[in-house]
Amino acid sequence: MSVLRPHLRATLADLSERRPESLTSTPTDTSHPLANNESPFAPLPSVAEAMAAAVGRVNRYPDAAAGGLANDIAAWLQVGSDQVVVGCGSVGVLQLLFEMVGEPGAEALYAWRSFEAYPMLAELAGLKAVAVPLRGERHDLPGMAAAITPRTRLIVVCNPNSPTGTTVKRAELEDFFDAVPDGCLVVLDEAYREYVRDTGSPDGLRLQRGRPDVVVVRTFSKAFGLAGLRVGYLVADPAIAAGVRMLRLPYCVNQLAQVAASASLRAQDELTARVERTVRERDRVRSALLGAGWPVPPSETNFLWLGLGEESAGFAEVCAAHEVNVRIFPGDGVRVTIGERKANDAFLAAAKEYRRSH
Repeated sequence: MSVLRPHLRATLADLSERRPESLTSTPTDTSHPLANNESPFAPLPSVAEAMAAAVGRVNRYPDAAAGGLANDIAAWLQVGSDQVVVGCGSVGVLQLLFEMVGEPGAEALYAWRSFEAYPMLAELAGLKAVAVPLRGERHDLPGMAAAITPRTRLIVVCNPNSPTGTTVKRAELEDFFDAVPDGCLVVLDEAYREYVRDTGSPDGLRLQRGRPDVVVVRTFSKAFGLAGLRVGYLVADPAIAAGVRMLRLPYCVNQLAQVAASASLRAQDELTARVERTVRERDRVRSALLGAGWPVPPSETNFLWLGLGEESAGFAEVCAAHEVNVRIFPGDGVRVTIGERKANDAFLAAAKEYRRSH
């Protein structure tokens, strides 16, 4: 007899069938791994040195609440330390938010296609998942506003959006906030904020001021290059942040992760240079694809989206033949992470071959 309650057993069985491969297994071993939106760069020397110095202390427990790191983040962002909560990657922080509002009959609302963890987090928290289709590869905010019901407890806006790389503008987001009823949490998932160069795409922290129901979630996994250490954080009204802390497990961010994240904040100039390098490559690759006739929406992230529909799997096979691993969204498209120039050139060669043979 299973120890799982029947409804939980059914939920987990359903999730196991639909869980995306990228969240459950190691990507195919290729020369150019461009599937998971990781930074191609190893940790900065100063960050690596800080981690090496901390290795001798891993016999001791880390700061249970990552309070020192939270203080560093607060100082860096110029917000109150009582507004910051650190967790195990942005997904870990998002899970706490979903759990905080989860109750029988409640709903979580998000765009689709967007970050593939949202439906899983909703179901695990006992929330009904409500997905509103994208329009022109972008969030349909009016459509999302129309989908809000008295049961809506949490809304996620992924900006820039994954996997399409597109953004919503400041005025659009402000109008959307005005349409959301009080007591409904709006989460701005800004995992790729550091790559944004569109001045019309707002900084969520600025929009959050005076809006206690808005939460901003960010990560050290992308631009900071610490994906393997799992560090994310949120910035929220102190009351919301306090509620999240009550749900967080102690010691969920390990010692090396805390040290590396704090050291990364002290290395902003070097990190900014790396991000600019990725942005230049992103623009170069997109320009080459557009020049070859590929429809590629503007991206404000470290990846590009090709809405290939049913051709996605065939295109990915050609990429694999060029030792390039890309992320397939069956029936929808392909997402390719921007890596170093050699990897990007290999991807462009694969795209050229596919275009020539189709």
